[in-house]
Amino acid sequence: MKKESVDRILMIIKMRGEATLALIASELSITKEGARQHLNGLIQSELVISEQRSEGVGRPTIYYSLTDKGFSRFPDTHAQVTVDLLQAIKSLLGDDALNLLISDREQQTYSRYAEALTGLDTIESRLDKLSLLRSQEGYMAEWKKEEDLYYFIESHCPICAAATACQGFCRAELQNFIKLFGPAYEIKRLEHILAKDRRCVYEIKELSKARQ
Repeated sequence: MKKESVDRILMIIKMRGEATLALIASELSITKEGARQHLNGLIQSELVISEQRSEGVGRPTIYYSLTDKGFSRFPDTHAQVTVDLLQAIKSLLGDDALNLLISDREQQTYSRYAEALTGLDTIESRLDKLSLLRSQEGYMAEWKKEEDLYYFIESHCPICAAATACQGFCRAELQNFIKLFGPAYEIKRLEHILAKDRRCVYEIKELSKARQ
């Protein structure tokens, strides 16, 4: 199996949590039989597992999800080096120095995002741009709208080890999102990778509609 096909299938499953044979075939523009061969190879490689579920009348549907080995194909960026550096800063310079480092990173990140979002007047255009920026950084970001609510979704965390060692990074990211969208919107985190959820999900609610 070509590495490109493997990576695409794993990416699809990673971002959706699980996927059916039909979905994989559609996303790769191949036949179901071709998709089945790819998935069987991934199962043999212990990257993917399958589960049958009965959904009413007809044959059970097979859902494919990642194993721990499959998840490991989406590594945390320079994980151990980052954790070692954070621990060294805390040990040598104390918590205040570590908090200053996180605050400085938060400000630099905010400034970069705010500049990129300048001139984008609608929340949809801002979400499009933020999704692109975060995906380029490895967060696999996307957004969707359900009725009056927006959901900003990140299916991967490239700094997970650092965030686990110091959750100030996660607080800083949430604060950046709040500042980027401004006082007209309420933003809260509904799902969190560090809480063992499969992704981070932020709910974005327009306050004027929240009061109706």
